[in-house]
Amino acid sequence: MKVLGFFVYRSCKEHQLKCKITLILYKTQLMRFNLSEINDLIRSRRTIYPEQFSDRKVHKEQIELLLNNAQWAPTHGNTQPWRFHVYMEDGRQKLSTFLGETYLKLTPAEQQDDVKLAKMLRRPLLASAVIAISMKRQETEKIPEIEEIAAVACAIQNLHLSCTAYGLGGFWATPKLIYSATMNEFLGLEAKDKCLGLFYIGYPAIDWPENQHRRPLEYNCTWIND
Repeated sequence: MKVLGFFVYRSCKEHQLKCKITLILYKTQLMRFNLSEINDLIRSRRTIYPEQFSDRKVHKEQIELLLNNAQWAPTHGNTQPWRFHVYMEDGRQKLSTFLGETYLKLTPAEQQDDVKLAKMLRRPLLASAVIAISMKRQETEKIPEIEEIAAVACAIQNLHLSCTAYGLGGFWATPKLIYSATMNEFLGLEAKDKCLGLFYIGYPAIDWPENQHRRPLEYNCTWIND
């Protein structure tokens, strides 16, 4: 009976193992993408400043790929409110000059900061590309503005994650002057449109930053089960 019991036990264990393997394979087939790699990509996204970029050039074709990914953000009513103005090559100097002049124009003399001004002038020239990212307001205004802004923010996240996957540094800058009528005029936007940021792109000259953390989920999440 002991021998028979051993074979019965062994047969059950083998059956359980086969069931576990089958379940794992089934779950794997249900996944459309490698979740582990996606987790790593999302958690590896970092801000890398233009001062940390190398001289290696990012090409137009790469920027086009990044922006095509950006456009696949969620958008209520499929309004696709994002607009991109890409400054490369000599266009970066045009943006630099505009930022410096506009900062001096809109900032009261007693509040002007020479260090901040110098950064504004220098950073576009340190990047391979700078993208002014804006929200185009729907003419009928059927979709609430906050949802259009959220859609553009999602597009920027897509852009930044794509930079991360490409090994490119990205920096989403939001100096106050981008919300001005002067900025809208510079970009050719309408009065109800909004520039939501300047996104700087370049190859990093530093090791990829690792010193980031997020608070445990329990600090930010409430579960309601009844």
